[in-house]
Amino acid sequence: MTAEDLASLLLRRRQTVYVSVGAVGDLPSEPGVVVLEAELADRGHLLTVLLRKALAGLRPDGLAEAGKRLLADVDALMGTDRSLAPLFRRFPDVVPYEEARSRYTSTVLGFLAAQPHQPCMACGLPAADGTVRAVRFCGHLVCEGCRSGAEWGCCEECCQWYACPVCERRYEAGDPGEPARPWLEPVRDQARRKAASGDVLRVLRLGADLAEDAAAELSGLLARRTPLPPQDHDDLFLLLAHADAARAGDWLPADIPLRESKALALGTLLRDPEGAPVVRPLLTRYLGTATDVLRLLVVWSGGDPDLLTPPRLRSLPRPLRRELLGVLNGLPFPYLTEDLARRPGAWKRVGEVLHPFEPAHTRRFPRAALAFAALRGSGVTERLLTEAARHEDHVRLVGDRLRLTTWAGQVEAAFAAHDAARAAVLLRARPGELLRRLDQLLTATGASALDDVVVAALGEALPHVGPGPLLGALGRLRVRTEPGRRRVFFPRGSIAKAYAVPDDRLPLPVRTARRAAELLEAEAVRRLAALPIEPYGTAVLDADLADLPVPFAERASAVSLVAVPRGSVLPMPPDGETVRLFLHWMQPPKVRVDLDLSVAMYDDQWRFVGLCDYTTLEYGGGAALHSGDLVAAPAPDGATEYVDLNLPRLAKAGVRHVVPVVLSYNDVPFDELPDAFAGFMAVAEDDTVAGSVSRTRRRQAAAAAQYDPRTVRQRFDLAGAAKICVPMVVDLEARKALWTDVTLGTTGTHHNVWRYRNAIARIGRDLTDAFVTDAFVAAGRATLWDLACWTAAARTDGEVLVRGRAAGELWAYRREADEPAADFAIRVRDGWRPDAVRAAPELASALDGRRAFVALVHADLPDVPPTATGTAYRLFPGPSDAAAFTRVTAGDLVAQLAPGLTAGSPPGSGRSG
Repeated sequence: MTAEDLASLLLRRRQTVYVSVGAVGDLPSEPGVVVLEAELADRGHLLTVLLRKALAGLRPDGLAEAGKRLLADVDALMGTDRSLAPLFRRFPDVVPYEEARSRYTSTVLGFLAAQPHQPCMACGLPAADGTVRAVRFCGHLVCEGCRSGAEWGCCEECCQWYACPVCERRYEAGDPGEPARPWLEPVRDQARRKAASGDVLRVLRLGADLAEDAAAELSGLLARRTPLPPQDHDDLFLLLAHADAARAGDWLPADIPLRESKALALGTLLRDPEGAPVVRPLLTRYLGTATDVLRLLVVWSGGDPDLLTPPRLRSLPRPLRRELLGVLNGLPFPYLTEDLARRPGAWKRVGEVLHPFEPAHTRRFPRAALAFAALRGSGVTERLLTEAARHEDHVRLVGDRLRLTTWAGQVEAAFAAHDAARAAVLLRARPGELLRRLDQLLTATGASALDDVVVAALGEALPHVGPGPLLGALGRLRVRTEPGRRRVFFPRGSIAKAYAVPDDRLPLPVRTARRAAELLEAEAVRRLAALPIEPYGTAVLDADLADLPVPFAERASAVSLVAVPRGSVLPMPPDGETVRLFLHWMQPPKVRVDLDLSVAMYDDQWRFVGLCDYTTLEYGGGAALHSGDLVAAPAPDGATEYVDLNLPRLAKAGVRHVVPVVLSYNDVPFDELPDAFAGFMAVAEDDTVAGSVSRTRRRQAAAAAQYDPRTVRQRFDLAGAAKICVPMVVDLEARKALWTDVTLGTTGTHHNVWRYRNAIARIGRDLTDAFVTDAFVAAGRATLWDLACWTAAARTDGEVLVRGRAAGELWAYRREADEPAADFAIRVRDGWRPDAVRAAPELASALDGRRAFVALVHADLPDVPPTATGTAYRLFPGPSDAAAFTRVTAGDLVAQLAPGLTAGSPPGSGRSG
């Protein structure tokens, strides 16, 4: 991994740029920086003061190289790197300086008019009064505080100039009687065409130390306790390749909670000649299960630790074989045999490379040899018989062959015999399995109230169960009281597939489900209250987090610009904006690939009413408009298709559900393409062609549609061995979209939306039924709103402020002295009458000088004071990203529920950016 690759990774994760400052050249670099600013503003990015100064200090050739690399990285991040012809081809030798200055200024003014809450380029923070302004002479964004600071103002000696705190250029102040105004005012009519409402310029900061920041990101990823999405998984692999293998003992954390991350780290280091001698003695400490060993061997052999497609295992050096057999031999025998029985084929191949039946190994590692012998059904020897006598509950002799007796078989036998008490006793030994099968256990008891046996089992298991089973059980309990719902399953795999069956189980009694859910929620709040971190002085929560489920099946999630959890309900653009779907792909050499961007439309009963694709370029008189079919995508440009959707006009045409679909017409899987992505943006209606113009003109305009990174709401990669992708389902009545991120199975070739219209209707109906209510509100799973309320109730000493309950108001809650934290969380979560109502402008004083917990859908708090610190989660970026909060992900919030976090920092506490 090169330093450029590492810098690109940190730009994406931290929004930091690393500049190797060279000697100042003879030619000024300020014109080149102005042009670079204009190019970045077109892509929705700004330079902060320190970064701008560092770039201006480069020689012209160094600035050219750094600028081109930065633009390429930003293009790759935003999806605009498919056409890299620079605006000024002789940059930076010949620069149209004034044209660039004018272009930068008009772009910035467009953003200010559409969304005034932009970050200040001088201090990096949103303005205290909610707005920043553009300096008249250069267009740089500055807040009032920086304007009146030491770097801005009239000269004390002559009072004849202003100075911009960003570029430090001085300008004449004008006549004393008619001083020049320092601010430019945005023109609203022009600006609305420049930027869609809600867009925010992203701030790029100067990075301090590339190696130190990379080490911090590596440490943060290794500390994660929830499955890594594909992008984080790939980043971890790249960061490990850059790490110092010879000093792995110094930077490897004492514990790596996520088993896939553990295998990836250890396996990568073992393959390094310098890292192998350091890591081998540490294997006993890190490998806690037999599956850990299997994952390590898969990574060692060049595979992925998810175990979905294990590679052919490579032979091992003898010292490593001994270490791994020693790890297996030291495991509790019941757990060892259970792990081997789950993947018998893979473990038989492991036996071929570990050689457990060598005489020396059988004597030294008898339990490991016995487990492999029972798995293979091998004949017995005297040594194996002696060892088997010590484990007669788990190994039995059938004839002259050894066989395994598994715990899972005993549980199934108990349920088959309707012996709930026996099943509860067995499940208590495996807390995770108890929670995964809790609704089955509650059904088996047949009681209208929570059975004492189940209460006892939960009391013993809950303190030890992981966050995933805990939150999954809670979500199931919330819908198991409703008859007639569909059951949707997401099989484990590298791509997200879903299938549904009717739920013919008897519904749980409401009282039983509610009491069990209360126990689970109380356990979650108890864990959060026990975290060894400083309490928060206040909390700011967004009620719209109720539409975001906690992440699940992240390993099969698409790599996307915004990490939206599957099952989330998102608002669609308002009237006055057109939804523009886009698809771009590039085919491999000598292979023609025809992808199609299509839209299937259904009524309120999920009856098919129409489509918009390569066969029907227009639907509803232009309510849906396709840019035209491209049947090949040769390098280097590839191919791009668009579909414009006017949601109000589609609704008037009788459409209720709109389902965008990407299909591989000629049956080439997405993972064979060197480049393929899709997404959608919001475009002002007067930027599209509609109304009375001719059909030909509309088609030409749609075909010439521009990809504007500033208006992109979501962009995701097409990956995996799939040929049909269904990213979302749009409900026009609710004007919301359900983020589905699933694929469909295919047969044959020549795939098109008409052929799969019934399958698309089934998956759309099933996922809508599983994830939302009739009012299109998220349901069926624990949500980020639950997590936010639990965290605020357990960790906040002061007020909890909730926005989104009423326009312009903050509902304030304060925990009573004798009120249990779990009860307080219910008050906040369910929207009980607040203890007080605050006006929105009071938020600044509530955060001033306090440590806060902030959980938002959009990072759009306009008045965060610079003295506010704490922890912040947000889904979409915004100006409050520049505040002094430590950013955490949804996975970090979930990871705080891990049992036993009683020392050190909680997950995510060391991450920023």
